[in-house]
Amino acid sequence: MQEGSGRDLAKAALDAARAKARARGSEPGVRRPGRAGQGGAPGGQSPARRRWSGPGADQRDPQPLGRLVSRLAVQRGWREQLANGQVFGHWARLVGEEVAEHAQPVALREGELTVRASSTAWATQLRLLQGQLLKKIAAAVGNGVVKRMRIQGPTAPSWRKGPLHVSGRGPRDTYG
Repeated sequence: MQEGSGRDLAKAALDAARAKARARGSEPGVRRPGRAGQGGAPGGQSPARRRWSGPGADQRDPQPLGRLVSRLAVQRGWREQLANGQVFGHWARLVGEEVAEHAQPVALREGELTVRASSTAWATQLRLLQGQLLKKIAAAVGNGVVKRMRIQGPTAPSWRKGPLHVSGRGPRDTYG
C-alpha cells in the first residue's frame, strides 16, 4: 500500500490513466468515438436512449400544471365546455357584485346566454347593460363564447299540482 497525501494519490491515479490512454493509442482527455451501430454518440450511447434533456427546453422537462391541463382540454375537445363553466363559475367576477346579486345565468347554448333577473326592473336594467356585459364576458372568457344574451324576468308561481291539469289561465282572483 502506498503512503502519501491525498494530492499525491490523485496525481498518481491521473498519471496512470494518461499512461493507459497512451497505451491504447488515443489522446488523453478525448473520448473515443462511439462503436458502430450505436449512433456515434459520445460514450457509445445512441441519442434516442439519452435520458436527460440538456440545457434547452424539452417536452420531457417538468411542465406547469396549467399548460398541461390546457393541452389536455384541447386534445379531448373540452375547451368549449370549460369556457361555458367559467361563465357560470365566475359570474360575480365577470359582471360585478351588484349585477350578480340580482341576476343569475340559467343556460348557455350555442353562444346564447340565458339570464334570469330577480325583478322586472332588473331585467330592464340588464337589457340596457347587455352590450357592456357581453364585452366584459368576452374580455375575461374569450370572444365567441357568449354571442348574445336572453334576459328573463322572474317567473310566476306555478299553480299546477298533481298529474292531471285543466287548461286555463289559472286562478283569476290573484293574477288576473
